[in-house]
Amino acid sequence: MPAIRDFSGRVVLITGSSGGIGAVTATEFSKSGAQVVITGRNAKNLSDVGKECLKVSPKGLKALEVVADVRLKALEVVADVSKDDDCKRLIDSTIKSFGKLDILVNNAGYGVAYSITDANILDKYDGVMATNLRSVVYLTHLSVEHLEKTKGNIINISSVAGLKPIRGMALYCMSKCAMDMFTKCLALELGPKGIRVNVINPGAVKTNFGPAMGMSQQQYDQVLEDRAKSFPLRRVGQSIDIANIILFLASDESSFVTGINVVADGGGS
Repeated sequence: MPAIRDFSGRVVLITGSSGGIGAVTATEFSKSGAQVVITGRNAKNLSDVGKECLKVSPKGLKALEVVADVRLKALEVVADVSKDDDCKRLIDSTIKSFGKLDILVNNAGYGVAYSITDANILDKYDGVMATNLRSVVYLTHLSVEHLEKTKGNIINISSVAGLKPIRGMALYCMSKCAMDMFTKCLALELGPKGIRVNVINPGAVKTNFGPAMGMSQQQYDQVLEDRAKSFPLRRVGQSIDIANIILFLASDESSFVTGINVVADGGGS
């Protein structure tokens, strides 16, 4: 799909961008001329996304014809956002490389099914919350001074799991429900600073989320097939479906939009 928005000169930081929704979002921003910062724990996957960003970037292609310019490439930062030091290094690297931040996309997420009777439930709780919530709070905290200067915006990636209960997924649902309320509160707090904050609640989207939760690919494919049959649109989402919404919310076309949930689930909720 050709880019229809111009993000030239803007710096976009996307967490969880070594695959899935984050990776596709990074390439779409690159197509639109943005300077993209990508991050994840897998250096190889991150490098692959970086190469794709350079390939599709109008600036990047021009640079290849003349002379390499590292500022036109995606900045790749291998990091684990569940660690405070990595979050700080991520923001510091962004500002050191580009001098500013315009758009923060909190996309990194972690979800595994646990029973409340699990002997290690508190450790599991800490793990889910560290990635899904603590990182969002801390990265937002670190970003505000920079986003205020650029009158930037924040897009948080939640889930329909934040809107309805799912058996065995209490910790994940809690984290996403909290993210939704965090978004609304921050929209009130940061609006006077010129910073918009919105959240997207995707439904079933075909990514590597299932296998990351311990499902086999066959099991995950079957889950998606069953979900698709129950949705009015008769299909599950693709990463590009969510990326398109992210780019809209990040653009000037939505300059009067803040504090909203955008549910993208094929009509399943």
